[in-house]
Amino acid sequence: MAQSSIEWTEVTWNPVTGCTKASPGCRNCYAVTMSRRLRAMGVEKYRNGFHLTAHPEELDRPFEWIKPRVIFVNSMSDLFHERLPLDFIELVFKTMNEADWHTYQVLTKRPELVARYDPFLKWNDNIWMGTSVEDDNVKWRIRMLQKCSAATKFLSCEPLIGPLRRMPLAGIDWVIVGGESGPRARPMKEEWVLDIRDQCRKAGVPFFFKQWGGVNKKATGRILDGRTYDEMPEVARKVMTSRRQNLPAAG
Repeated sequence: MAQSSIEWTEVTWNPVTGCTKASPGCRNCYAVTMSRRLRAMGVEKYRNGFHLTAHPEELDRPFEWIKPRVIFVNSMSDLFHERLPLDFIELVFKTMNEADWHTYQVLTKRPELVARYDPFLKWNDNIWMGTSVEDDNVKWRIRMLQKCSAATKFLSCEPLIGPLRRMPLAGIDWVIVGGESGPRARPMKEEWVLDIRDQCRKAGVPFFFKQWGGVNKKATGRILDGRTYDEMPEVARKVMTSRRQNLPAAG
């Protein structure tokens, strides 16, 4: 695991690395650049660069952390990639179910496979399932996500590259929005973000605004309409608040 700079999680755990692009939201994927950098540095885990690679030796990592953490699963891949065997996905779920003091955030661009595999997976309440939805063209992913048995379902509208109008938010527990960052970042319009925020308010769904993005994301910040939005489901909020109050770390 590694400490994460992502505002809505605490640490990352990558039992799988590498992926392939699924839609226009993937065009400037940060993980591609990061994996190449890590490979050039000689990091063994990234010896295959961004080619899909399962890492069985990583399956027991969460057991090494005694204190509860919010864990982003596969920040450098997609657990539901079509070339990853269901057997390995089941092993990842086995770890998440047994190391159940942690909260796991699984994010995919392939929720149709989540729906297909759902009957074979055990969904303890500590396993959250999300899908990336970057514009109206992939809004169908929300319907696929709604079919799965996860107790907590969330949307990552990042990078937001177009409007997301009239989202079906029934059964959705959290929405994250963020702009693309980096030298080739595509612009995000404020009206798109405000519309999503207003949809969340109407539906009673926690709304988290991550960043405006751009070439210099630190300069553009994360203030929306005069304030920050750090709303998240209560379970994760409590865990992250406790960790940030300087409780002793373990593992």
